[in-house]
Amino acid sequence: MQISTSYLFDRASKQMVSIQNDLAKSQQEIAAQKQVLNPSDAPNQAASITRFKSVIARQDTYTLALGQVQARLDTESANLTTASDVLVRIKELAIQASNGTQGTVSRKAISTEMKGLRNQLLSLSNSTDASGNYIFSGSKVNTKAFTQDSKGNIEYTGDQTRMHVAVGEQRTLPLNRPGTNAFVRVVRTNADNSEQGVGFFTAIDDLIDGVDNGITSKMQRGLTEMNALHTGVVMAQAEVGTDMKVVEQQGAVVDDTKLSLKVALSNVEDLDMTTAVTNMQKLMLSLEAAQSTFAKTSQMSLFKYLG
Repeated sequence: MQISTSYLFDRASKQMVSIQNDLAKSQQEIAAQKQVLNPSDAPNQAASITRFKSVIARQDTYTLALGQVQARLDTESANLTTASDVLVRIKELAIQASNGTQGTVSRKAISTEMKGLRNQLLSLSNSTDASGNYIFSGSKVNTKAFTQDSKGNIEYTGDQTRMHVAVGEQRTLPLNRPGTNAFVRVVRTNADNSEQGVGFFTAIDDLIDGVDNGITSKMQRGLTEMNALHTGVVMAQAEVGTDMKVVEQQGAVVDDTKLSLKVALSNVEDLDMTTAVTNMQKLMLSLEAAQSTFAKTSQMSLFKYLG
């Protein structure tokens, strides 16, 4: 009888401690609103949580990269739009200057405006982004895209390299644009029918020289070349617009992916509060019953059992 009393006491004690531990864990889970408090509690579930968080973090880097690309494209678009408008004005002035009724004074006035517009184009071609990087220099972001030498000749000093950033799983987008993709060179046919490549600003300068000095052949050739220059800028605008659409679409893909991953993460990490509270209440009732049993067992004595 003495062994039976000890056994009942120990069993009641262990049952109460077990329920107390379960209740404490339940209360901790509710406070944290998490299913797994320690990886050792559920190793496989904890590993799944870690994997989901890692993939979500990678999606966040794609979102950041897309924001950088979008900002760069916005800057490119604004500058190319202005450049297009400037080229249209230069063509208008060239047509006006080529009119045979223009005198020397009026042509000089026209060439003065054209020189100002040419300088504006040079400034636009050397535009920088919010970080101070030149946007039309290819990968040489710390170097001006177009520079002028001591003789006034302007040459492209960037490179043709396009840098790409990851914006999704196995998906990249270009982050920069070579200046010669927008401020294009033209092929000039000379009087002897030979051909030569002429830089963007050289073509404009030759046109201005023709206006300045009343050289009809230069003005006519310049007008033809201006059409090619303008087409180059317009094509670059179209490419920027296409890239913007891709950024928008890829952004939606990344957002949808993150949403799906967060739902999946929530399923394995977040606590079902309704179920958890119900379980805690059951444990509290079980603890009360165990405490009552333990109290009764503790009050038993050998004499009551023998009696």
